[in-house]
Amino acid sequence: MTTRRKFLKGGAAASIVFCSCGLLRSAHAQQPTRQTLPVSVNGRRVKTIDVHAHCQIREAGALLGNDAGKIQVPPVRGAEEAFVNLDQRLAAMDAQAVDMEVLSINPFWYGRDRELAGKIVQIQNEKLAELCASKPDRFAAFASLTLQAPDLAVKELETAVRKQGLKGAAIGGMVEGLPFSDPKFHPVWAKAEELGVPLFIHPQGIAELNKHLAGNGWLSNLVAYPTETSIALAHLIFEGTFDRFPGLKIIAAHGGGYLPSYADRADHACLVSPANCNPDIKLKKRPTEYLKQIYFDSLVFTPEAIRHLAAQVGASQLVLGSDYPYPWQLQPVDHIFACTSLSDEEKADILGLTAAKLINVQA
Repeated sequence: MTTRRKFLKGGAAASIVFCSCGLLRSAHAQQPTRQTLPVSVNGRRVKTIDVHAHCQIREAGALLGNDAGKIQVPPVRGAEEAFVNLDQRLAAMDAQAVDMEVLSINPFWYGRDRELAGKIVQIQNEKLAELCASKPDRFAAFASLTLQAPDLAVKELETAVRKQGLKGAAIGGMVEGLPFSDPKFHPVWAKAEELGVPLFIHPQGIAELNKHLAGNGWLSNLVAYPTETSIALAHLIFEGTFDRFPGLKIIAAHGGGYLPSYADRADHACLVSPANCNPDIKLKKRPTEYLKQIYFDSLVFTPEAIRHLAAQVGASQLVLGSDYPYPWQLQPVDHIFACTSLSDEEKADILGLTAAKLINVQA
């Protein structure tokens, strides 16, 4: 189904491929009241921005040799089509009523040596920048970072934002088992804070849990992914990282994992067991208050889940997310319109106004 098209001179970005992933067919099978572009909320035009959309770049994967196939094309619907066909992706976005996607690439290079990982990141950031420059009204992107080498990651982030026009960076949930609260990563968070750009946390899985997750149900994704995000956010809160970097902007994929759904327990843990908490770390706020300075994508599937998430963290902290081209949520805009718990103003913010401010694009 996927075809290629050279859409820049010399075919510079022709190696990036998108997909329709059945969206164009399934979209037309839905009820006729679905949202279409341009989207309006109570008569107000809203630029819809999907902050959680993926792609892959063949040249970067090619550096992995025989490992490229299983990493870039896992046995998941939509994976093969994560390589770009521009016409198909734009048509799919139109069918979703999405004006702009903020593209990201899940970090498969953290376990590679510095030189190889740096080459992968360089290629990806260059190709992402070329694509975004070719369609600046439809695409933005989060940079890749060689996060296992923080000194290199700082330089990559600086280049990505100041020279390549990228809007922040996409990171995993940890690096080789090391939590993001480790002082090793402080220079990266300091640079992101200085540049005023968000970091999009997307989990990769927890290797230590794999033996417990075998069997039916794809539990490595269903259970481990939201767990990893919850752990990452909890470390940033409890180790004082958010206090150290109060201007750090974090976007958490999949609605932030489990943490927002059971957030109030965080306020009691150290009261119940002081022995399991560090007396030298004195947080400036209650743990649940830090959730209100994190942004969460809307990929939680039901209006009731959106209602609960907004109640926990504030509707002002929610942004649109689909996980495209993977078919988790094929109508992300309709999903927000279906939320009767949200006001029109809150819907407009979630659909795009909040994201526009976060990534510094015109709403």
